[in-house]
Amino acid sequence: MKKHDWNPEMYLKFSKERTQPSVDLVSRIDYNKPDSIIDIGCGSGNSTQVLYQKWPDSYIIGVDNSPAMIKRATEDYPDQKWFLFDAGKENMDRKFDIVFSNATIQWIPNHDELIKRFSGLLNQQGILAIQIPLFFDMPVSKSIAEVGNQPKWQYASNGIKELFTIHDERYYYNLLSKYFNKIDIWVTDYFHIMDSQTSILDMIRTTGLKPYLERITDNKEKKEFENQVLIKIKQEYPLQSDGKVLFPFKRLFFVASNAKLI
Repeated sequence: MKKHDWNPEMYLKFSKERTQPSVDLVSRIDYNKPDSIIDIGCGSGNSTQVLYQKWPDSYIIGVDNSPAMIKRATEDYPDQKWFLFDAGKENMDRKFDIVFSNATIQWIPNHDELIKRFSGLLNQQGILAIQIPLFFDMPVSKSIAEVGNQPKWQYASNGIKELFTIHDERYYYNLLSKYFNKIDIWVTDYFHIMDSQTSILDMIRTTGLKPYLERITDNKEKKEFENQVLIKIKQEYPLQSDGKVLFPFKRLFFVASNAKLI
């Protein structure tokens, strides 16, 4: 399958919903004056701004493997440091006080190796802070899968689940405990108040729905697939009395520190 780049404009349409987890994750990082911070999977830079707001005097870099996202971050924040970097394949030649990643590592395979590498990026008293969307625990994921499993769409859905790497809290605790002495781990359900059920489709179009749409080359069929997913969404997420829709979004967080020697 040809790899398609991200669409910053579509992604930022829901910047408030996407940035709030970064705010919450940063608030749980207990580090007074970190010298250096890396934001892995910085996207268009919205999560990185949360880091700048808390630690304006720190050396902060944002890295992402999307040229479009790095281009947008550079345009919006030209005085900050942005680099094209694939965290799943490349190595960094320096260490940091904070390694931060918001809603990124679910796109990277082999988390055993990934967390080991992230721990190796940290200075002796460094902190690892990560947020992962628990997309497969959400009804919207079920809606997409039910449509994708129909015979007509098998070609678009085969192997999709393998594109995501998401484990539960027990897995991450056991993994983190190999490298860290102090671990804080929690789950938050965000109730996004959406203008319509179509807004839910719009939000997931650039994330969970993206791999399916990349495999469907005909625009008419793309629209048909989206419409079938929307029908399922309407069943799972009913309208409220004021016409709005509650969209619960489940996310797993962890903050780990006091790295042991590898």
